[in-house]
Amino acid sequence: MRNVLSRPLSCAAILSLCIACSSSVSGAVAAERAHDWPQWRGPDRDGKSPDVGLLKRWPSEGPRLVWKRTGIGVGFSSVAVSGSVVYITGHSGNDLVITAFDMNGGQVWKTVHGPGWRKNYPGSRGTPTVEGGNLYIMSGPGLVGCYDAKTGAKKWTVNVTRDFGGRTPGWGYAESVLIYGNAAVVTPGGRNCIVALNKLTGDRIWTSTGLSDPAGYGSCIAFTHQGVPMIANMTMQGLVCVSPATGAFLWRNDRAAGQTAVCPSPVYSDGYVFGASGYGNGGACVRPSVSGGSVTATQAWETKEMDCQHGGYVIVDGYIYGNHGRGWNCLDLRTGEKKWNARGVGKGSICYADGMLYTFGERGGRVGLVPATPNGLSMAGSFSVGGNGPSWAHPVVVGGRLYLRYDDNLYVYDVRGANYRPPPSSTTAAKPKPKPTPRPRRTPSPEEADEKRAESLLSVASMALRSGQKAAARSFIEKILEDYPDTKAARKAKRLLEKP
Repeated sequence: MRNVLSRPLSCAAILSLCIACSSSVSGAVAAERAHDWPQWRGPDRDGKSPDVGLLKRWPSEGPRLVWKRTGIGVGFSSVAVSGSVVYITGHSGNDLVITAFDMNGGQVWKTVHGPGWRKNYPGSRGTPTVEGGNLYIMSGPGLVGCYDAKTGAKKWTVNVTRDFGGRTPGWGYAESVLIYGNAAVVTPGGRNCIVALNKLTGDRIWTSTGLSDPAGYGSCIAFTHQGVPMIANMTMQGLVCVSPATGAFLWRNDRAAGQTAVCPSPVYSDGYVFGASGYGNGGACVRPSVSGGSVTATQAWETKEMDCQHGGYVIVDGYIYGNHGRGWNCLDLRTGEKKWNARGVGKGSICYADGMLYTFGERGGRVGLVPATPNGLSMAGSFSVGGNGPSWAHPVVVGGRLYLRYDDNLYVYDVRGANYRPPPSSTTAAKPKPKPTPRPRRTPSPEEADEKRAESLLSVASMALRSGQKAAARSFIEKILEDYPDTKAARKAKRLLEKP
């Protein structure tokens, strides 16, 4: 078992994180409607759809085709669905093109982002991210851009190789931009391994410190554990985690490091972070912990039983389902115990919705529906779609529809069951039931409010002392003594100040 490194938070980082927590900042892009899939791997970047009431078994010929569009451009990116618009990228000629369709397959707009990736396996890579009326994309050569989601008008672009010294991976950048608060987060690799850009202007907010890993092909995820927000990604040297407030390095695990490629994104569930890669590497499950002003992480277990080249994995009810070699494995999240291995549709990609796994084989366009259960793999339907080359795009299930991208084709299928009910939209939402009148809350006295504020400052000062930040701790203690001298916290702070 390999060691997991950690680093104490600075006092400034502690304050920033406290502010983030009190403001309820979410690491995932919040879906504008319940039937949105606004980014790579869905609303929470975990490959799981909010849909319910879907088919539990497909007809022999497969579900009903709603529409199909060709000419979207060659590529491997998946769709984003937001505000009743479907977004997809592809290569047309030498350019990376973004196309927006309405829910009937009609083109809303199309725009050129910049040069596409023309070397190993030419085609689009990153999936669009839609948030706050804007669309964000990163190209294979490393051009990050922001566009108006309604019109396709360009707002800003940043080149991560030119502006941050990033080194393009051998198969091109494949990252999908993470929106976290006011930041657009990507991974150039190198001395500025992970960077946060102002999502409205493209200006630099921070660059990570304590990391110099080469970029892999995964995308950042954000999560909050024990009250502390974190951002994690898979680089070529393994699983790394930084502070979303400052970019400071928090912890790492090198179990999934690869000499060839590290493609999947990590996933967080129930206090665990799991990451794995292919080419014989496997992966590890890590447990972060926050104590005494430090964020640490320990390896819970490691495995060779999730040799996942690029198809990803999902965690459902305490079990990990994912691509392993030429087939599929199910592992126990807490122990790593293998529950089953099966061929299914063969090596491919995965997403989850309403108790079912949607698997998409990389060869022949074969699609399979599988119940998500640790008792074994049982096919509940399969069919195939057409295209050329490998089908590496991940399937998407949202709004009762299954979206499959293969080559320059986009297929949309109806997978709604008889009991499916569309989620309410902002215009058709049912009137909420009247809430019971809450009991009146006692308004705290000014003295009680002062005591609470002072205790909060004292807690931060204590964390700073435990982290060795004596000067910062003194400044917080002095503020307590000056602003809240008659509180119990002030008496405690004075005793701290008198300690050598």
